[in-house]
Amino acid sequence: MPLMTMQGMVSYLLQFSSQFRHKSDNQVNNRQSQVLINGILQQEQWMNVCVGDIIKLENNQFVAADLLLLSSSEPHGLCYIETAELDGETNMKVRQAIPVTSELGDISKLAKFDGEVICEPPNNKLDKFSGTLYWKENKFPLSNQNMLLRGCVLRNTEWCFGLVIFAGPDTKLMQNSGRTKFKRTSIDRLMNTLVLWIFGFLVCMGVILAIGNAIWEHEVGTRFQVYLPWDEAVDSAFFSGFLSFWSYIIILNTVVPISLYVSVEVIRLGHSYFINWDKKMFCMKKRTPAEARTTTLNEELGQVEYIFSDKTGTLTQNIMVFNKCSIYGRSYGDVFDVLGHKAELGEKPEPVDFSFNPLADKKFLFWDPSLLEAVKIGDPHTHEFFRLLSLCHTVMSEEKNEGELYYKAQSPDEGALVTAARNFGFVFRSRTPKTITVHEMGTAITYQLLAILDFNNIRKRMSVIVRNPEGKIRLYCKGADTILLDRLHHSTQELLNTTMDHLNEYAGEGLRTLVLAYRDLDEEYYEEWAERRLQASLAQDSREDRLASVYEEVENNMMLLGATAIEDKLQQGVPETIALLTLANIKIWVLTGDKQETAVNIGYSCKMLTDDMTEVFIVTGHTVLEVREELRKAREKMMDSSRSVGNGFTYQETLSSSKLTSVLEAVAGEYALVINGHSLAHALEADMELEFLETACACKAVICCRVTPLQKAQVVELVKKYKKAVTLAIGDGANDVSMIKTAHIGVGISGQEGIQAVLASDYSFSQFKFLQRLLLVHGRWSYLRMCKFLCYFFYKNFAFTMVHFWFGFFCGFSAQTVYDQYFITLYNIVYTSLPVLAMGVFDQDVPEQRSMEYPKLYEPGQLNLLFNKREFFICIAQGIYTSVLMFFIPYGVFAEATRDDGTQLADYQSFAVTVATSLVIVVSVQIGLDTGYWTAINHFFIWGSLAVYFAILFAMHSNGLFDMFPNQFRFVGNAQNTLAQPTVWLTIVLTTVVCIMPVVAFRFLRLNLKPDLSDTVRYTQLVRKKQKAQHRCMRRVGRTGSRRSGYAFSHQEGFGELIMSGKNMRLSSLALSSFTTRSSSSWIESLRRKKSDSASSPSGSADKPLKG
Repeated sequence: MPLMTMQGMVSYLLQFSSQFRHKSDNQVNNRQSQVLINGILQQEQWMNVCVGDIIKLENNQFVAADLLLLSSSEPHGLCYIETAELDGETNMKVRQAIPVTSELGDISKLAKFDGEVICEPPNNKLDKFSGTLYWKENKFPLSNQNMLLRGCVLRNTEWCFGLVIFAGPDTKLMQNSGRTKFKRTSIDRLMNTLVLWIFGFLVCMGVILAIGNAIWEHEVGTRFQVYLPWDEAVDSAFFSGFLSFWSYIIILNTVVPISLYVSVEVIRLGHSYFINWDKKMFCMKKRTPAEARTTTLNEELGQVEYIFSDKTGTLTQNIMVFNKCSIYGRSYGDVFDVLGHKAELGEKPEPVDFSFNPLADKKFLFWDPSLLEAVKIGDPHTHEFFRLLSLCHTVMSEEKNEGELYYKAQSPDEGALVTAARNFGFVFRSRTPKTITVHEMGTAITYQLLAILDFNNIRKRMSVIVRNPEGKIRLYCKGADTILLDRLHHSTQELLNTTMDHLNEYAGEGLRTLVLAYRDLDEEYYEEWAERRLQASLAQDSREDRLASVYEEVENNMMLLGATAIEDKLQQGVPETIALLTLANIKIWVLTGDKQETAVNIGYSCKMLTDDMTEVFIVTGHTVLEVREELRKAREKMMDSSRSVGNGFTYQETLSSSKLTSVLEAVAGEYALVINGHSLAHALEADMELEFLETACACKAVICCRVTPLQKAQVVELVKKYKKAVTLAIGDGANDVSMIKTAHIGVGISGQEGIQAVLASDYSFSQFKFLQRLLLVHGRWSYLRMCKFLCYFFYKNFAFTMVHFWFGFFCGFSAQTVYDQYFITLYNIVYTSLPVLAMGVFDQDVPEQRSMEYPKLYEPGQLNLLFNKREFFICIAQGIYTSVLMFFIPYGVFAEATRDDGTQLADYQSFAVTVATSLVIVVSVQIGLDTGYWTAINHFFIWGSLAVYFAILFAMHSNGLFDMFPNQFRFVGNAQNTLAQPTVWLTIVLTTVVCIMPVVAFRFLRLNLKPDLSDTVRYTQLVRKKQKAQHRCMRRVGRTGSRRSGYAFSHQEGFGELIMSGKNMRLSSLALSSFTTRSSSSWIESLRRKKSDSASSPSGSADKPLKG
């Protein structure tokens, strides 16, 4: 019955913790869609949408399933979508219906649509789709450009119709999400193992006592049959032992912690509420609190070794800001004070006033007024610079009201550049397939758009060719400096050198740079080039290569205009958070769907990558051999670096992976690894995954670019498989759901990319910077509290139960209990339950500020130092030691002791009361020693439990209860008589002292000889408090009395002695760092090295950890 009750309570708590996800799932499943049924549009829930349905979507609506776009409100069946929940990118993308269905805008025509689609089976490839539409006896090929995938949002399009191809779990979004796994902590798994061991120990004790009973009955009991006859069913000593076995299993079952699981869940629930109530993790801007969406993983937050983070929207705000620019050799964007010194951020004056421009974006801020002055005075280079920005792009403009422009850009960079041109007087107003209209300093000018040479990852540049109203043809180009600078005219060399200096300066500040250039084309040359471009675009084979060659021809001999520097604004506190987590020995890997250049720039901005690094390895191979060779060269360079600093190791290809890993861990210098998605696909293959992992783990920073959601999950799974480390994945979009579910702990950021990541997460908040508080404060405290709770829980249970075992040797193994039945019942429920719960919920070793100041405090959790099998055996050894003293000291005293009246003190009831009282006092004192942070609740529960014990003891031994229930309360008057004897109290005091003193002595010696970092931090805090008190006292004394004293020395006696003693000297941070390193870090590092050295090769066995 107790076991069933406990199981029911645990089930209820687990159900309570999962209610958030059920609620979120219901919200998504109950979203409404307009489905065409019997020629009428009807509202249907998402869960009821089926393959073959025709759905109408309206602007800003989520796509409910994977749809084939049939028609839209835009010309030629175009529509615009945002794919933030799929790939993390908030830029607009274009999809187009096939021409044969683009005219099906009328409901009556759609109702008659009877086409058949044959396509590929459901898969997780977001960028590919292959199918064929059979309709009107014709075949029409279908590609990804015709598809709207679930998770997209319709933008800038009034309406569209789509045919459901995949629904529910078959959609590409759900195919990438992975299965939801029930997550359990390492402490949960260890507890289950330990409980099985304890049960085995219980059986062993039962067997020992049963054998003792059989022997005793055979050797001794048979002589006392007249006084102690066997029961009728007992016919032999062997059968008596058999019955005794089951009796002792029942008596000793308290050693099996049935209530442990309920207590653990209650503590976790309390920790979850602390996270939810933390005001320092509340975002005022979004009015969003932190939320613990599960109650089962809190202590694992204190053991994280690897963090896998998305980039867009997680590390960054996904907001691009035009920060600086270089125009014809002059840099703009810095602000200087009157002395000519560069002003700092907090010293900047008012932003530039753009009130002269009625079409300016009021949200745009720029701080250097000299750039606006150059525009106003008509500087030709500045005008041409902004003219290029207003023309060379693919931005769509929407004007809902007169003068209210809304730009829809395919990339945030383009949006930022066009907005900058808009504010400086070159306003992109509208476009048609053949024209671009720009308002230049208030004058509307329409340019003829002749060609767009679009951007791709190989070209890394974009160009447009336009004809101005005067008929002059000009090519405008913007692109990466590494590509564009080689295509400039030789006459721009001097300007190029100056611009390069500016570019280096911008890159050093972590800004995203582009170079701008132009070229004038004569009419004859353009006509010839346009003809070659037309022929290349009609080619049946190698079309892309031919177009690239034609583009290359015209994008040469360009004149340099300048460069732009855009800041991809990081979320507040990201660099500091990464630096702090790195100091806590947490490795951070960035897994992003963004392109390589963007990811690397953000890596520099958030200080993951620095110019001081020895080398940044970039893996871009397209084949297995290329990727393997690039990884091998990276490892060789790291080994060469180790040889160069004289460690004497010679690289050999025949090294075992465990040996190679240990060597790579010790390489000199700091390295980073950047790998692309196509290369990662090969690196994650079974025969290469270990090489990739070894190389990546030897690097300080790892950035994976252009990865699919499934690849994110595979990287997380790889680390989980071989490193045996606790992993945490954090992201804000649907493309992060798969890795969030795969990692031990999933964190969702409620940001710009929808709520899919939050729905799948275990914890959620609104800013990345809150992660440091979640781990270093809440996670570390949760781990510490849970470990201390478990150690004490096992200790008190063994101390309580083992007394019965020792008593068995003195009662003829008769299964007689030491305590009365009510004490046995109330011990775990009343006398010792609340103090240990208070410690498990409220305890701290150091305040939260110190947890953030000393991130090394986090390492014991990573090494699993505070609760493991060794600590478990220490706890039960202490419990057994306590039980031995608890039984034998009173037993020895009672053998010879007498009462005040000279009668014999020894009797069973008095012995039971003495032992029970000693036990309650000892375990109460022990939890007082274990408690590191005293609150009013701790005091109330600990001393209140003692008071409740004595109150219940005297009540149960009172005459009143005996008169009412004489058969139940047989110990009448025993407590009063026993505890009135001085001998009994001396016995209790002696037992308590002997049980507690070894613990106090051991902790005193450890604190003085080998303190850990938390001990050092607490000592430092205590010293500082004393110093503050002394300084306050001295200042008070100094202020009393006359300011004109005839005594020119100290006004307080003993001040000189205080200075000489050094007690008033505040420890410097350097000294404290040195002290903590000597006393604390050394043992952690030595243990980490020992743990690493003992790890065997991961290739030999998958269940061995691979340290790196």
